[in-house]
Amino acid sequence: MNFSILNTEIQSFIDANLQTDINTLLLKGTLFETIDTKTLIEQIEAKLRCKKKLPSWFNTKQIYYPNKLNIEQTSSETTAKYKSELISGDRIIDITGGFGVDCYYFSKQFKLVTHCELNETLSDIVTHNYKQLTVRNVETVKMDGISYLQSNSKTYDWIYVDPSRRHDTKGKVFFLKDCLPNVPLHLELLFNRSKNILIKTSPLLDLSIGIGELNHVKNIHIVAVNNEVKELLWELEFGYKDDVNIKTVNLKSDNNDVFNFVLNAEAQTEASCSEPQSFLYEPNAAILKSGGFNIVSNQLNVLKLHKHSHLYTSEHLIDFPGRSFKIEQIVPYNKKDIKKIGLKKANITTRNFPETVSQIRKKFNIKDGGDCYLFFTTDMYDNKLLLVTKKM
Repeated sequence: MNFSILNTEIQSFIDANLQTDINTLLLKGTLFETIDTKTLIEQIEAKLRCKKKLPSWFNTKQIYYPNKLNIEQTSSETTAKYKSELISGDRIIDITGGFGVDCYYFSKQFKLVTHCELNETLSDIVTHNYKQLTVRNVETVKMDGISYLQSNSKTYDWIYVDPSRRHDTKGKVFFLKDCLPNVPLHLELLFNRSKNILIKTSPLLDLSIGIGELNHVKNIHIVAVNNEVKELLWELEFGYKDDVNIKTVNLKSDNNDVFNFVLNAEAQTEASCSEPQSFLYEPNAAILKSGGFNIVSNQLNVLKLHKHSHLYTSEHLIDFPGRSFKIEQIVPYNKKDIKKIGLKKANITTRNFPETVSQIRKKFNIKDGGDCYLFFTTDMYDNKLLLVTKKM
């Protein structure tokens, strides 16, 4: 760490240039004797990335920032807060500590948090920042988390792991066995130190593959923020042998969409189909990732337009975990009928449809935007159709 970064003059310069073009700063060259231009720009870029993602850090004085890659890889405060509220206890260890955002929120639920980080500089940065954030119940360990567990016999209420998905030789990876640390390889050690394990993985990890690589999976949380899936959280409980529970959440500023089901129940449930009724529903991204398409129909008493369309309909409006629309027109998919509507601007979605959004826009000369929402899809009789809707 270069502590001169924390000098008042340099901190003021960083704050004053958060919106300045980086190339302009590079051309100016070194402005301070105690810090080179590259390091200064790294601080500016990293802090700017934290404005929305990590507002507690951004709004706290004397925060030292790592390189922007560490900021990109860390949890957002939104997802960190969500996962911290899933668990609690006396002691938790994060064996892949990183920038320490998850541990910051774990510190609000646990009496003692252990933050392990192999990168000594990053560990020093986290230690400094916790002092600025007035966090007093997190101990930082400059050590690989697996090695730390192997070096002693301490036990914990929970172990948290966020495996790195960047492999030295394989590049970006998605299988748990290819991540660092290799969680499936070290499961016995982890369960020797705690009966409860929480693992964060990429949203691209296939649920069936993850279940196949792990043991004792109790819950899988699919976490989306503003309809973009950000992470999967795997709760492992030693000795758990019942069905896996799927818990989907779409975190929003006003309220959260929540939908839960038992994984095995999806295969045992058959959805009913219907022609479009008065209202149309599109599941949020977390539900789409879960694959719980039949169970949505069954639990919420809505009907599918087609078994492969993943759009739902009902006669009366319900509170649906996703987007809801009032169907204003149902139009057969042919150029003549669609041209009659005279649409010049609309939002377009395709579901179970042979043409892409860009192809449709070009074909019918429809610009993006406006208050009209068009759904090009297939009905229960395999007919292609257009639903003209208004968002509720």
